[in-house]
Amino acid sequence: QVQLVESGGGLVQAGGSLRLSCVASGSIFSSNEMGWYRQAPGKQRASVASITTGGITRYVDSVKGRFTISRDNAKNTVYLQMNSLKPEDTAVYYCNARPAYVNWGQGTQVTVSS
Repeated sequence: QVQLVESGGGLVQAGGSLRLSCVASGSIFSSNEMGWYRQAPGKQRASVASITTGGITRYVDSVKGRFTISRDNAKNTVYLQMNSLKPEDTAVYYCNARPAYVNWGQGTQVTVSS
Protein backbone atom coordinates (compact mmCIF):
# COMPACT_ATOMS: atom_id res chain seq x y z
CA GLN A 1 0.00 0.00 0.00
CA VAL A 2 1.31 3.38 -0.98
CA GLN A 3 2.04 5.82 1.80
CA LEU A 4 2.97 9.47 1.60
CA VAL A 5 4.69 11.07 4.59
CA GLU A 6 5.24 14.81 4.56
CA SER A 7 7.47 16.71 6.97
CA GLY A 8 9.34 19.96 7.41
CA GLY A 9 6.57 22.42 8.07
CA GLY A 10 6.51 24.92 10.89
CA LEU A 11 6.00 28.51 11.96
CA VAL A 12 8.14 31.10 10.21
CA GLN A 13 8.12 34.85 9.83
CA ALA A 14 7.40 36.47 6.49
CA GLY A 15 10.51 36.41 4.34
CA GLY A 16 11.76 33.20 5.92
CA SER A 17 12.39 29.79 4.41
CA LEU A 18 11.33 26.20 4.93
CA ARG A 19 12.18 22.95 3.20
CA LEU A 20 9.46 20.33 2.97
CA SER A 21 10.11 16.64 2.36
CA CYS A 22 7.83 13.86 1.24
CA VAL A 23 8.76 10.20 1.30
CA ALA A 24 6.64 7.99 -0.93
CA SER A 25 6.53 4.25 -0.41
CA GLY A 26 5.49 1.72 -2.96
CA SER A 27 5.55 2.14 -6.68
CA ILE A 28 4.09 5.62 -6.90
CA PHE A 29 7.36 7.50 -6.98
CA SER A 30 9.47 5.91 -9.68
CA SER A 31 7.01 6.17 -12.57
CA ASN A 32 5.00 9.28 -11.82
CA GLU A 33 5.15 13.00 -12.01
CA MET A 34 5.03 14.16 -8.39
CA GLY A 35 3.49 17.28 -7.03
CA TRP A 36 3.12 19.44 -3.97
CA TYR A 37 -0.34 20.71 -3.12
CA ARG A 38 -1.63 23.00 -0.41
CA GLN A 39 -4.92 23.66 1.32
CA ALA A 40 -5.46 26.94 3.10
CA PRO A 41 -8.26 27.34 5.65
CA GLY A 42 -11.61 27.53 3.93
CA LYS A 43 -10.16 26.82 0.50
CA GLN A 44 -9.86 23.79 -1.73
CA ARG A 45 -6.61 21.89 -2.08
CA ALA A 46 -4.65 23.17 -5.05
CA SER A 47 -1.49 22.27 -6.89
CA VAL A 48 1.60 24.34 -6.11
CA ALA A 49 4.43 22.67 -8.01
CA SER A 50 5.22 19.47 -9.84
CA ILE A 51 8.21 17.60 -11.23
CA THR A 52 8.33 14.88 -13.86
CA THR A 53 10.47 11.76 -13.64
CA GLY A 54 12.88 13.54 -15.96
CA GLY A 55 13.10 16.63 -13.80
CA ILE A 56 10.87 19.06 -15.68
CA THR A 57 9.24 21.41 -13.18
CA ARG A 58 6.10 23.50 -13.17
CA TYR A 59 4.87 26.07 -10.68
CA VAL A 60 1.74 28.02 -10.01
CA ASP A 61 2.31 31.70 -10.75
CA SER A 62 2.07 32.76 -7.10
CA VAL A 63 5.17 30.78 -6.10
CA LYS A 64 7.36 31.14 -9.18
CA GLY A 65 10.80 32.42 -8.26
CA ARG A 66 10.28 31.61 -4.58
CA PHE A 67 9.66 27.84 -4.43
CA THR A 68 11.80 25.06 -5.90
CA ILE A 69 10.66 21.47 -6.27
CA SER A 70 13.16 18.64 -6.59
CA ARG A 71 13.24 14.88 -6.30
CA ASP A 72 15.68 12.20 -5.22
CA ASN A 73 14.66 9.04 -7.01
CA ALA A 74 17.05 6.89 -5.00
CA LYS A 75 15.35 7.98 -1.79
CA ASN A 76 11.77 8.08 -3.13
CA THR A 77 11.64 11.64 -1.82
CA VAL A 78 10.34 14.87 -3.25
CA TYR A 79 11.30 18.23 -1.76
CA LEU A 80 9.88 21.73 -1.77
CA GLN A 81 12.28 24.53 -0.92
CA MET A 82 10.25 27.58 0.00
CA ASN A 83 11.94 30.96 0.20
CA SER A 84 10.63 34.49 0.71
CA LEU A 85 7.55 33.08 2.40
CA LYS A 86 4.43 35.22 2.62
CA PRO A 87 1.44 35.01 4.98
CA GLU A 88 -0.68 33.86 2.04
CA ASP A 89 1.50 30.74 1.82
CA THR A 90 0.00 29.57 5.11
CA ALA A 91 -1.61 26.19 4.48
CA VAL A 92 -1.31 22.46 5.01
CA TYR A 93 1.05 21.12 2.36
CA TYR A 94 0.67 17.67 0.81
CA CYS A 95 2.45 15.66 -1.82
CA ASN A 96 0.95 13.18 -4.27
CA ALA A 97 1.29 12.06 -7.81
CA ARG A 98 0.15 14.52 -10.43
CA PRO A 99 -2.67 14.03 -11.10
CA ALA A 100 -3.29 12.80 -7.58
CA TYR A 101 -4.62 9.27 -7.38
CA VAL A 102 -3.46 7.74 -4.11
CA ASN A 103 -4.66 8.37 -0.58
CA TRP A 104 -3.45 11.65 0.82
CA GLY A 105 -0.98 11.71 3.68
CA GLN A 106 -1.41 13.77 6.82
CA GLY A 107 0.27 16.81 5.32
CA THR A 108 2.55 19.28 7.04
CA GLN A 109 1.40 22.63 8.40
CA VAL A 110 3.15 25.78 7.21
CA THR A 111 2.31 28.99 9.04
CA VAL A 112 3.80 32.29 7.95
CA SER A 113 3.40 35.21 10.33
CA SER A 114 3.43 38.82 9.17
